[in-house]
Amino acid sequence: MSTPSGQSTNLDHGTSEAIRAVRLVGESWRTLLDTVRPRLGSLHRRSTSDPERPAISAELAALETLMHHLEHVHGPEIATVHADHVQDAVNLVHYLALRHEDVRQLQRKLGERGLSSLGRCEPHVLATVESVHAALEGREPHLGPATLSFEEGRHALDRNTDALFGPRPPGRVPRVMVTLPTAAADDYMLVRHLVARGMDVARINGAHDDPDRWERMARSVRKASDETHRHCRVSMDLPGPKMRTGPLLDGPRVVKLRPQRDLRGVPIAPAFVTLVPESDSDHPSRALPVDPSWIGRRHPGDVLDVVDTRGSPREIRVVEATPKRLVVEAWDTAFVETGTTLTCAGDATRVGMLARIPQCHVLGVGDLLVLTSDLEPAAPWRHGQPGYARIGCTLPSALEAADVGQRVILDDGKMTGTIDGVAADGLRVRILTASPKGSRLRAEKGINLPDTALPLATVTDADLPLLEVAAAHADMVAVSFLRNEHDVDQVHEYLRRVGGEHLGLILKIETTAAFARLPEILLHAMRSPLVGVMIARGDLAVEAGYERLAEVQEEILWLCEAAHLPVIWATEVLDQLARTGQPSRAEVTDAAMSQRAECVMLNKGAHVDTAIVVLDDILRRMSGHQRKKTPLLRPLRSWVDTA
Repeated sequence: MSTPSGQSTNLDHGTSEAIRAVRLVGESWRTLLDTVRPRLGSLHRRSTSDPERPAISAELAALETLMHHLEHVHGPEIATVHADHVQDAVNLVHYLALRHEDVRQLQRKLGERGLSSLGRCEPHVLATVESVHAALEGREPHLGPATLSFEEGRHALDRNTDALFGPRPPGRVPRVMVTLPTAAADDYMLVRHLVARGMDVARINGAHDDPDRWERMARSVRKASDETHRHCRVSMDLPGPKMRTGPLLDGPRVVKLRPQRDLRGVPIAPAFVTLVPESDSDHPSRALPVDPSWIGRRHPGDVLDVVDTRGSPREIRVVEATPKRLVVEAWDTAFVETGTTLTCAGDATRVGMLARIPQCHVLGVGDLLVLTSDLEPAAPWRHGQPGYARIGCTLPSALEAADVGQRVILDDGKMTGTIDGVAADGLRVRILTASPKGSRLRAEKGINLPDTALPLATVTDADLPLLEVAAAHADMVAVSFLRNEHDVDQVHEYLRRVGGEHLGLILKIETTAAFARLPEILLHAMRSPLVGVMIARGDLAVEAGYERLAEVQEEILWLCEAAHLPVIWATEVLDQLARTGQPSRAEVTDAAMSQRAECVMLNKGAHVDTAIVVLDDILRRMSGHQRKKTPLLRPLRSWVDTA
């Protein structure tokens, strides 16, 4: 092949220059090594003569001995776990040994010597300690044949995650779990849309709906998964023994019409209300049901005369009229109740049956509330009135187990109190924290007794219909309000009764009792082949205190990683976005932190499809920066390119 004149010479010259440059670099490197080698030898002599090294080595050896000892002590429990989880259980026990003592001083000494401080050892505890010990002593590590290597430890969590949640979606590790609304039972296209948008696990909440709806939801998920060619698994929640407040007396059947006013009290916009036929049972709660023929005789501009509940005469004007609906406006405040007469030029009708207004207690600091087993509707009570408030509790046996001095938390932490008396009529609770203007306590609100050992069964025969649907149509069951390992054993027994041994088991950690017994709970749960843990941050924060939630959440993540079990990051993730379509800054940061879990749960909401897409984008972006606690050092081009 011919080349232009001079090109070969240029190539030869360029090659020679490149070779010369490489030689110069090599010579410089050898010179540098010759200079540094004596210093390295000096450092080595100093390290081998380190006066603290024998003590550090002894501490590491003691840790290894303790790990082997606890492995022997827990041998009977390890022997009962499923074959797929034996090494997971052993590593969990090793981690418990490591965390048995305060090793922070040891970590500091290791870090000062350029060694691993054991801060990322959860997946492979013994291998990490032995490798650090060997590096300290300048020898090769002696890993036994049963010791999980670094690679095996990391792979174990991925294996268990994929087995429980199915193949991971491209570009991210955490799966997206979504709570299905009731409408999903009859709206297949809604389910299909959620699967197509990125839902990896569909959550069916057994605290709502019925077996027929649960089954229809599950079937829709399977169909949508097939049609979209996206893996989506089904999880069903056992509701568990959730304590709630009993009923209060119903309020009046009345609708308040209140126009918008300026700062001087002058109306600037009317109040609107819809009048509908009283035969129409499916109408908005604020609508006024009336005679349908009377509606048909009305026209826009008609003025309706009404005397409200206070005896005040009011005029209401028709602004929109159809044969089956009137929209009217009011420029004066009016209270309209069932039986109120509406008149238009002598043509009268009466307002039909309105919904009752729910009532509530209004409690302030220092007020007394009696929790009783009597579920008869209680009379509403307000701070400052004579006497005290009373309300029923849906789990009377919990009241019998409580004692003086124990804490009571109401309505997800909106109020807290302490038991200052146990009487025949119930628990006397003194309110300790509430809103400055008083906090409202309504029916069906949560009651938590974090200091009380509750004699409550996690699963009962009443849960059999749900378990039967789960065994036939779901992939996993989530167990609510666990308190100890015996609850897990009970769930296993019920799953055997319905032929559900194949189901994955999700442990919802939402009580301080379950958190305190988490190692035992995990060991018993690993008798199932498929296990995961949900950090139910709502109830957990209520019981542990919001100021402790981050700490508790961190410890759960550590322990589950040591057991190689996947974690679900749950409660209020992108909640404002799912409900309103607009996220808050704080919840976006929270969603980014959820990258540390293997699954992230979104709750239902009008904009949950948008929340799925946003969460998917956040998780994909974060996957390039972090995996569990380990930063991934990708190039930071946003800085480099502008340098």
